[in-house]
Amino acid sequence: MAQVAIIGGHGKIALRLAKILSDRGDQVTSIIRNEAQSDDVEATGATPLVADVEALDTAGLASVLAGQDAVVWSAGAGGGNPDRTFAVDRDAAIRSMDAAASAGASRYVMVSYFGAGTDHGVPEDNSFYPYAQAKGEADAYLQGTELQWTILGPSKLTDGPGTGRIAVGGDRASGDEVSRDNVAGVAAAVLADPATVRRTIEFNDGETPIADALS
Repeated sequence: MAQVAIIGGHGKIALRLAKILSDRGDQVTSIIRNEAQSDDVEATGATPLVADVEALDTAGLASVLAGQDAVVWSAGAGGGNPDRTFAVDRDAAIRSMDAAASAGASRYVMVSYFGAGTDHGVPEDNSFYPYAQAKGEADAYLQGTELQWTILGPSKLTDGPGTGRIAVGGDRASGDEVSRDNVAGVAAAVLADPATVRRTIEFNDGETPIADALS
């Protein structure tokens, strides 16, 4: 049994992940900004914790993460405002990494996207640029830490039913997609698999069972 904190705990992937982890016996704390989201979190078997990760400093985040074994970053600003995108998807994410290290939560899983990186190639006049840049810088920072990190790179997200089967790696092609169910399944699998530490795993829906695809 592990103690797992999910940051961005009311997100579609986060709620699915909390249910999987709770069902297998992990103790899940889902960190949310709005107390009105608590019922949705509790329905997954997780414990809601209201905290504004955008506003908290590193010490504040470390107190939130005290007692946890693992942290999953599944938060995001949601686009639209470049300043807030950098504030959440880069700056708050980086503070959460430092906080996790300070709190002794050595396992850290970042939900990123397929093709993320500082060499993302998105032009600055593209509306996607702030997100691509923020995620690229956050992922690079994580790779430079001593945390037991895994970066997940799902392609275009859908609400289709999970198959438990994915395709890992390769080049991302137009039309590639992956269900949020499967992303949650992958996140749960890597948390239980030490062999995925210090790996970046990019994936789509596919034909290979998740456990086999990750090995």
